[in-house]
Amino acid sequence: MPRAIVPNLWFDGDAEDAAQFYVGVFDNSRIVSLSHYPEGAPGPAGRVMTVEFELDGNRFVGINGGPQFTFDEAVSFQIDCKDQQEVDYFWERLSEGGEESQCGWLKDRFGLSWQVVPEGMQELFSDPDPERAQRAMKAMLTMSKLDLAALKAAADGGQALV
Repeated sequence: MPRAIVPNLWFDGDAEDAAQFYVGVFDNSRIVSLSHYPEGAPGPAGRVMTVEFELDGNRFVGINGGPQFTFDEAVSFQIDCKDQQEVDYFWERLSEGGEESQCGWLKDRFGLSWQVVPEGMQELFSDPDPERAQRAMKAMLTMSKLDLAALKAAADGGQALV
């Protein structure tokens, strides 16, 4: 049986709300199980301790551990999007109540960082023509949500529309 590596995400009391939110954003997703703090545990008895969930078939565990640890950009989850419509969908859903950053990065309302990336972007940055790649990179650095058409236009020497 293959070994699974399951990300465990530390929340300050809202692990179940976060899991429900993420399950609503991603297709092929579900809550797998909940466990509750028993009497004598570090958390209030009966409160959700962990929530196990799947996002597009990937397993996660949310832990209601308290305020000791918070998320930061040192860890993020990348969503590879097949087209601009998917980029727009994930960007809108995940940034709602959160915080937009730059270059396709955002923090959701729970503080978790995401990178919403269109298919084809990496090819622009690794183009054999270094000037073309540089123009695409320069355009990306001006964007919050990534726009693949604007990146391609910039790579081709046109003006990035951001």
